[in-house]
Amino acid sequence: MTSLPALSALSGSSAVSAPSAFSPPITKRFSVSASPDSRPALDLEAFPPSFAWGTATSAYQIEGAVAEDGRAPSIWDTFTRTPGAIDNGDNGDTACDHYHRWPEDLALMKGLGTDAYRLSIAWPRVVPGGDGPVNAAGLDFYDRLVDALLDADIAPSVTLYHWDLPQALQDRVRDSRGGWTERATAEHLAAYASVVAERLGDRVTQWATLNEPLCSGWIGHLEGRMAPGYTDLTAAVRASYHLLLGHGLVTQAIRAAAPGARVGLVTNHSTVAPASTRPEDIAAAARMDGHTNRWWLDPVYGRGFPADMRELYGVELPEQAGDMETIAAPLDWHGLNYYFPVTVADDPAGPVPHAREVRLPDVPRTGMDWQIDAGGLEAFLLRLTDDYGVRELYVTENGSAFPDTVAPDGAVHDPERTRYLEQHLAACARALRKGAPLAGYYAWSLLDNFEWAYGFDKRFGLVHVDYATQKRTVKTSGRRYADIIRAHRQATAG
Repeated sequence: MTSLPALSALSGSSAVSAPSAFSPPITKRFSVSASPDSRPALDLEAFPPSFAWGTATSAYQIEGAVAEDGRAPSIWDTFTRTPGAIDNGDNGDTACDHYHRWPEDLALMKGLGTDAYRLSIAWPRVVPGGDGPVNAAGLDFYDRLVDALLDADIAPSVTLYHWDLPQALQDRVRDSRGGWTERATAEHLAAYASVVAERLGDRVTQWATLNEPLCSGWIGHLEGRMAPGYTDLTAAVRASYHLLLGHGLVTQAIRAAAPGARVGLVTNHSTVAPASTRPEDIAAAARMDGHTNRWWLDPVYGRGFPADMRELYGVELPEQAGDMETIAAPLDWHGLNYYFPVTVADDPAGPVPHAREVRLPDVPRTGMDWQIDAGGLEAFLLRLTDDYGVRELYVTENGSAFPDTVAPDGAVHDPERTRYLEQHLAACARALRKGAPLAGYYAWSLLDNFEWAYGFDKRFGLVHVDYATQKRTVKTSGRRYADIIRAHRQATAG
């Protein structure tokens, strides 16, 4: 999931671009209410019959087994050992123990009625040193998992990089500060992608190059709240550039290794609004939009890096001939991770991009203190469609964290998460009616899991995990999702 800071409608091949408890069964529609806290209208017929209903996870957040079968440390294994970096001193050493319990988790997916599953491959499990020898045991694990998913009629959507860079590459300092600040890391990512695609490409069709490069680039290198924990603008800009270069190189590598592959990129975004009509706040919103949205989309869609943001950062890009064409290689699909909108005011003395979040009064928020606004999901799906010409879209992550309580009978009722799910699926339906080429939705997340700097306290799962016993319990939200999936298939059958 995203770990954006709570930071639009604001919108350029060179490197520069222009400036309740369990709900009753549903029918094809259920009642409309204007209240954001009540059930929205869910237009099942807006979703095409082929619509993919899935769940999403990532390797470090669920697998555990960090020192088994040849896996080497990642930057997250290192970062979680940094005092004060993770709430409660938690780490992903065991997490959900999915490495050993994946058959149980696959059965949960099947029970929910999902037909798609978004997973990530752990780079340090497959190529422990970042480059060099391949770990056969690591590849074997994903080979077994993919086969089992297909046997269960669940299509795997494989993400090749979800933040778990091999620590060996972070330690390899040449031109800058190691890891993503080095161009070689992008090249190593492509080599690793070739290994995985050659092994799984005969069965996996849908591939994502990266997950949320914003978090790796900005939060990991500028804000220091994610691995590797830097607070260095130059390092952050270099990392952001090499992440997108890596995306382009991986796109080439996958297509060479698996000619039938469909390749996409997963990015996280927020709609951004100014706190007032003051010109300073409007300019701050434009900067935040550039920082959060345009910096990560414009280069991928052939517009180059935004000129206004390059001027703001004041850091020279490590561009070489042909890079921008590589980054802008045409994609087969785009994945949107959406959680919350942002309202900002001008903050000249604050850190880049000099925009401060303004908390709106009397608006619902999740347990992450993120504002709830499903309209932002609809708006950004349409922005990707209309402004960037995306021809096939997926919501690759969307979900909410709230405190869960296990009832005396063992049930987990989560009406707030259930409501959030319904509201955002209704937003997807509205976007579809307005022309968004939305082909699937992956709920974040299948399981409660290790939530990065928040440790295990923040729970996003449709399935509750008791970390002491590893017992899994489907929550009300999970049952509701299953109900919606079943009703959609009934509504669109024949």
